[in-house]
Amino acid sequence: MDLSKKKCITCEGGMPPMSYSLIKKYLKQVKNWKLKNKHLYKEFKFNNFKETLKFVNKIGKVAERKGHHPNIYFTYGKCNIEIWTHSVNGLSINDFILAANIDKIKA
Repeated sequence: MDLSKKKCITCEGGMPPMSYSLIKKYLKQVKNWKLKNKHLYKEFKFNNFKETLKFVNKIGKVAERKGHHPNIYFTYGKCNIEIWTHSVNGLSINDFILAANIDKIKA
């Protein structure tokens, strides 16, 4: 199953976050993403600020299209992405879908 081709679903408050066993299953489908404090996390490296900014802008376009928005921290040559579903205070399928789409940008 190619997560990047799936659509994000609307999450509402009161829904439970994804179970740890399900998280482990989906982590295998997104390359080099790590679990950090109930969030997905990944660092991307670049040669300079301009390349990093270009990548961040592409993430913004994907996030808007998916209706699911990551936390993005970037500086010269480095971009850290943190994703989780705020309404469930943990992870949902949407987080893995967005991670898979972000990986397609970098490829």
